Amino acid sequence: MFKDCFPKSILAGICISIGCVVNLRTGGVAGAVLFAFGLITVVYYGLKLYTGTAGFIRRHGDWGMLATVLLGNILGCLVSASVIRYAQPDCLEPAMAITSSRLEKGAVPCFLLAIGCGFIMTTAVHFARSGKMLPLLLGVPVFILCGFTHSIADAFYFMLVPSDMLFSLSLLVVYVSEVIGNFVGCNLYRWVVRDNGI
Repeated sequence: MFKDCFPKSILAGICISIGCVVNLRTGGVAGAVLFAFGLITVVYYGLKLYTGTAGFIRRHGDWGMLATVLLGNILGCLVSASVIRYAQPDCLEPAMAITSSRLEKGAVPCFLLAIGCGFIMTTAVHFARSGKMLPLLLGVPVFILCGFTHSIADAFYFMLVPSDMLFSLSLLVVYVSEVIGNFVGCNLYRWVVRDNGI
């Protein structure tokens, strides 16, 4: 499982990072819409993304796989952030602004906002798995323009900030809250509607 899952997870992190870069450099509605390329690529190639996987795991099992996916995604973001930090330094300032905004909000608001993102992402992936890509294209700008937090996108943004901020306890707490919030949002529908066959 690891040999198949981990490389796909790393590549998914890189794809989401591409979406982050265009969002940082373009901003606004255009940046939010273009970000969707990252998620569309993940779905098309069958890659492993935390927010595209968390809502489909079995009740018993799959936890090791989900942890592998999250770790691989973060590693993909780390590789991408290392490249962008060197080759595209104009991304550092807007990434810093996003990170500062998350810290100002704090863990609980970021957790709640992550629930909204997780719900949108799982809904979009459900449609994509049945061949309907429009919700996928719309879902990404919706969560970005709503200000919802995506744990993998934020992994990329956070890795562009100075090391004293990146390795601070407050940022770690915010990030963990987003990971948990995404998981809750990804599973919200099947927890509420238990006979949905998922």
